[in-house]
Amino acid sequence: MLSQRLQQKLLQKLSPQQILLMKLLQVPTVALDQRIKQELEENPALEDMADSSLNDADDETYEEDYTDDNSRDTTDFDFNDYIDEDDVDSYKLKANNKSADDERKEIPYASDISFQESITDQLMMLGLDERHYNIGLTIIGNLDDSGYLMRDINSMVDDFAFSQNIETTAEEILEVLGIIQELDPAGIGARSLQECLLLQLERIEEQTSSVKLAHKILETQFERFSKKHYDKIIEKLDITEDELKQAIAEILKLNPKPGGSASTSSKLNQYVVPDFIINNNNGVLELSLNNRNTPELRVSQTYADMLQGYASSKQKTEHQKDAVMFIKQKIDSARWFIDAIKQRQNTLYVTMNAIMQYQKEYFMEGDVSKLRPMKLKDVSDLVGLDISTISRVANSKYAETHFGTFILRDFFSKSMTNDAGEGISTTEIKSILKECIDNEDKSNPLNDDELTEILNKKGFRIARRTVAKYREGLDIRVARLRKEIS
Repeated sequence: MLSQRLQQKLLQKLSPQQILLMKLLQVPTVALDQRIKQELEENPALEDMADSSLNDADDETYEEDYTDDNSRDTTDFDFNDYIDEDDVDSYKLKANNKSADDERKEIPYASDISFQESITDQLMMLGLDERHYNIGLTIIGNLDDSGYLMRDINSMVDDFAFSQNIETTAEEILEVLGIIQELDPAGIGARSLQECLLLQLERIEEQTSSVKLAHKILETQFERFSKKHYDKIIEKLDITEDELKQAIAEILKLNPKPGGSASTSSKLNQYVVPDFIINNNNGVLELSLNNRNTPELRVSQTYADMLQGYASSKQKTEHQKDAVMFIKQKIDSARWFIDAIKQRQNTLYVTMNAIMQYQKEYFMEGDVSKLRPMKLKDVSDLVGLDISTISRVANSKYAETHFGTFILRDFFSKSMTNDAGEGISTTEIKSILKECIDNEDKSNPLNDDELTEILNKKGFRIARRTVAKYREGLDIRVARLRKEIS
């Protein structure tokens, strides 16, 4: 049975401005520059002061309202609420303070093509008929970023039949794949690591005894080789340890990811642009935000003049009313964006300053043993911001120091207690663990039990499974896979 009743609910909804701020907090400096460029393209009421040819000396403001008794309500407004010349560039705060005349240094990026494009160009030059060329293009399109063909050949036969209406066979696809595997770089188009390495060995012009032995090991003893069961390989192939060592040296020269070597773009993407810069000025830490290339924003004076023109017009047409609403909307959006940038910069600076002061000894010396245990809540309590806000600030942000550039999450770590009852950062324990592994005898590497015993002797009472977790976190393989022939 239907009924009516009153119900009271307490709901919390985020405003568009709050949502914009949260999104901007998450993006690093490089992405922020792109985001600002996108906003400049989408909102004509927002402009870059460096690109503006307006006369900034004109400081006239307008306060007339636009009303019309015969029109729909357009909401009265004070023009000063839309244009305030005093705060157009204050959002930069302490971010490498500079004037508009300062040089804006751009990061150079080389233009390069992907390895798929490179292979496609090579395929085009082979003079294949249209059928085999189209099959080759499809194969290239199925290569992953490392240059491997992970798609099942029989599945590709079905794809050709349904999507391109080409009836083919697995044998024909393999034939075209063989042609692609002869292109550069060597190893491209392989369906496994084993095939990739074998393809590269076959392309070596000087087939020495070491190269031939390496080929035999990969072809017949690949599983044992991948698990570093060297004793079994020596016994099975009836070779000496020195011969095995020379063959392994040839294998180590090969590229397990040939797709990554075909373009330098992957290397360029590894360039880190720091969001924060920390300088040690004679024992005094100085923090600045890295906004060297971030444009100074302002609300467009052109749009402000247009708005004033419509407001002062005696004849209010329907077109003018629509224009007023459009301009007001764009100016509001521009101001919200500038305010969000201002809040973002302030939040970033306050949060990083708290981290810097909390880890002052570490930033002064760069000694990982000085890194104090720190959680998101510790910084949250210091700056009075929500933990989720601190998390957004720490996400994908980097800090440049006099001893290196580090991602912010490296400064956060849990606490453990040593035998002396002192709180020790887990980052310091990982550093000690890595040092032990770096200095181990590679012919007889330390297993997790031995590493646990070493750490326990140093006063860190941790379990073997914790050592294994830290080792995996450092991307270090198990002892068996770290073994090398002396």
